Amino acid sequence: MTLEQDQGRKWLKISITTDPVLIDAIEDFMVGITDAGVELSVDQPGNKALLNAYFDKGQEDQPETDITLSQLSSYLLDLADIFEVAVPTVETSFIEDEDWSKTWKEHFKPFAIIPGLIIAPTWEPYEPLENEQVIVMDPGMAFGTGHHATTSLSLQLLHEALKGKSNSSVLDVGTGTGILGMAAALFGASKVMAIDNDPLAVTATKENIARNQLQQIMEVAITPLAALTTPYSLVIANIVHDVLLELAPDLGRLTENGGQLLLSGILHGLQVTNIISCFEKLGFSLKRQEEKKEWAAILFSKG
Repeated sequence: MTLEQDQGRKWLKISITTDPVLIDAIEDFMVGITDAGVELSVDQPGNKALLNAYFDKGQEDQPETDITLSQLSSYLLDLADIFEVAVPTVETSFIEDEDWSKTWKEHFKPFAIIPGLIIAPTWEPYEPLENEQVIVMDPGMAFGTGHHATTSLSLQLLHEALKGKSNSSVLDVGTGTGILGMAAALFGASKVMAIDNDPLAVTATKENIARNQLQQIMEVAITPLAALTTPYSLVIANIVHDVLLELAPDLGRLTENGGQLLLSGILHGLQVTNIISCFEKLGFSLKRQEEKKEWAAILFSKG
């Protein structure tokens, strides 16, 4: 992979053309390393899928960019070997900041993420139908527009977890743009605390909370998980398997007795087995598990 040299540009665009079977794994990998976002187009010529990822990188970041591309190359080789498909092709280019904004807006339209819940961008007015709820948001540079399977899985279980529990307190760990926390507020939670270690995510979430007039119910901070002391009736963490295991003691500590824990960002199979085993040892019981494509979300009860 070679990097196109173009002085004065603001965004690095990485385009990956791949067998569709790899697209979700590649999307997850890119979301983990980008500071902007990704867009997908599955129906490409030759039964291929296209993923574009955007980085806030300039020419001064050339060494870091080269490292990123090297990591991506190794990952794609391993992935193609595991699934026994052709190695994805990668192209890079620089685009102007205003072009990135235009591209992002063109690909983010109102959509029903689960029945009855619509995600709508600020630039696309949406009139809800009867019994529909709407989250209006601008993703900014943070992850979490709701398109990823882990988000919809989490929302399905979140809706179930809050049924008939209008006085629930909710902790959203790694909130991104605040979708899960805001949904919890719409689903009836009386208090929502959202945390993230990314200042951009905290800023985006604050703005989205204000847009949806949820300031009386939800707040967001960059507070480390380990610094929290008050337990919650529902804790949500849509992160990744390894981080969930690392955070397990604190996630368990911050879930009140009789409360619930919702985890996602987990691949089905061994990762699900690992997560269930880990949290059962912490006093949790499996309540429900949902899967979509290769992803899983798990709802536990404590005590």
